[in-house]
Amino acid sequence: MRISEKTGSWAVVAESPTRSAARTRGLLLKFMPVIVLVVLVAAIAFANPNFLRPNSIWTALDSAVPIMILAAGAMLVILCGGIDLSIAAMASMASVLVALWIPVLDGWVVIAVVAVCALAGLLQGAIHVIAQVPSFLVTLGGLAVWSGIALVASGAATIGVSGTALDWTFTRIGDARIPSAVLVTAVLVLAFGAVLQFTPARRWLIAIGSSEPAALLAGLPVAQTKLAAFTISGACAGFAGVMLVGRTFSGAPTLADSLLLPVVAAIVVGGTAITGGFGGIGRTVIGVLIITVLRVGLTVAGVPSSYEQIFYGVLVIAAVALTIDRSKLPFVK
Repeated sequence: MRISEKTGSWAVVAESPTRSAARTRGLLLKFMPVIVLVVLVAAIAFANPNFLRPNSIWTALDSAVPIMILAAGAMLVILCGGIDLSIAAMASMASVLVALWIPVLDGWVVIAVVAVCALAGLLQGAIHVIAQVPSFLVTLGGLAVWSGIALVASGAATIGVSGTALDWTFTRIGDARIPSAVLVTAVLVLAFGAVLQFTPARRWLIAIGSSEPAALLAGLPVAQTKLAAFTISGACAGFAGVMLVGRTFSGAPTLADSLLLPVVAAIVVGGTAITGGFGGIGRTVIGVLIITVLRVGLTVAGVPSSYEQIFYGVLVIAAVALTIDRSKLPFVK
């Protein structure tokens, strides 16, 4: 019930289908990820009670670290209406660079590799913003470029890593034996949350993702914001590559390639709209937890790992179909 435009009095006014659909979509985005996560945890705990033991939980969280780092950066690009398909290939390239440079740079290799990947992300962002090339095409081309560089630099081989420069990525801390990688990732997530909460960054990203022409008319720094999003996405890909090397003690040109689908799935399943304008780091964390619990659930159910990519593909399609803002897409091509 609301005020009728014709009579000026309170009356029952039928809600338009568009508004009703938007409200339904909003409810789905808000509550469904949390419900799904709770149901999944309960189901797996029922099938295997050992899942809720502290060691099992920490192991699961430790396995989610690369996906969480990649998703945190890629979420920014998606939030402003773009997409970064190059993150997994860039993380693989980063792992090769870490393996090649660590004998010379030792602990400084982390800063060097993250900086290189940040510059790679900035380059992709500049091509998208300045040359007005769709982010899908720019990052798809970037995927091929970074994969090629990794193959050439490594000689298409796995490069072993030795030494203590990356010990901090896999040590365990305290009596609870908490993996250090989980704590590092938690600090990164909190930093993202603080920046998005206490600066205009989130407002700018959402405004650009909701309607870029309107954001331009409002005087928002659209170009700078999009460049920053791509740069941070690249930096996160580089850091994920570092963490993967610390986990596997090696760098390889395809080390992170299988993570692209789980990362995209985590972002959209968490409730960040693939069309931009809605989402955040909290939703991305929930999405990553859902994907992590699903991976554990598939193992508990005895599903071969070779079927995981099929499952993630179906999950992405279903999540996009449920959460996409069709008001931005009058024609689906």
